[in-house]
Amino acid sequence: MTTVIEVQNAVKTFRAHTAVDNVSFTIEQGSITALLGPNGAGKTTTMSMLLGLLEPTAGSVKLLGGAPTNRRTRDRIGAMLQEVAVMDGLRAVELIDLFRSYYSRPADRDYLIRLTGLGPDMLKRNAQKLSGGQKRSLGFALAMAGDPDILFFDEPTVGLDTTARRLFWNEVRQLAKQGKTVLFSTHYLEEADREADRILLFDQGRIVADGTPDEIKRTLVKRSITFRAEQPQAVSALMIRKFGETAELAADGEQVTIAAEDTDAVMRALIESGLAVRDIRIDEGRLDAAFEQLTHAQTETNETREAI
Repeated sequence: MTTVIEVQNAVKTFRAHTAVDNVSFTIEQGSITALLGPNGAGKTTTMSMLLGLLEPTAGSVKLLGGAPTNRRTRDRIGAMLQEVAVMDGLRAVELIDLFRSYYSRPADRDYLIRLTGLGPDMLKRNAQKLSGGQKRSLGFALAMAGDPDILFFDEPTVGLDTTARRLFWNEVRQLAKQGKTVLFSTHYLEEADREADRILLFDQGRIVADGTPDEIKRTLVKRSITFRAEQPQAVSALMIRKFGETAELAADGEQVTIAAEDTDAVMRALIESGLAVRDIRIDEGRLDAAFEQLTHAQTETNETREAI
């Protein structure tokens, strides 16, 4: 795999505040990577350094082997920031033509028009008069104007309805299959869980988790099994005997919930025991639970350091 983004020991400070604290990672071509984290975690600052909008205070940032501010590098990237601003007085189609003119190898004009989802009449409308969702879709087309190799999206689906959001991600997946690399930030954890190949979770300027959505959930979040049992007390005794404290059991009448790191082993034990259970449901764990667990743990670690 070809490395297209490389961040080494990057630091960004604003006076006494450290927004990004010694962050390092690489990203491979054709991947979709999500930057997650609470407000102020450092993800937007990191993305701004990657785009060449901010210079690192220390460390290095490279795109396609060069500096983000290099003209050749900029010719091969596209970006849609959280606030989509359009030039006053220009129609949507005029903006598309203008942005295409900035690049040495512009994307096909008809393709960009299709990305906007706008009909002929709307394309001729002053872009300032488009709705928020329409501006968002237009912003996607403008980000694609140079047929970029790397795409940066900051909260890309804010303001989009369900249909537009689904169409956006369908297009992004196709772009990744073509070898284009996508880096996006989002507050929609379900989007990161569903769409990202990899997640970089930021908290207080540092990366506190790095892996696929499943890896992060599997490492940090216990899965659970919920079912109805004729003999809940017998199930409890079985869990204590087989798993001790590694399985957490809660019972409400006949309904039993068991949280464990290895739910497969719990299921085998239940089947082998011959106990009567029914209505079995398995919860694989949620990314939001891992998110809360990681950021909470990082906060506690920093508070301990401060106390020392």
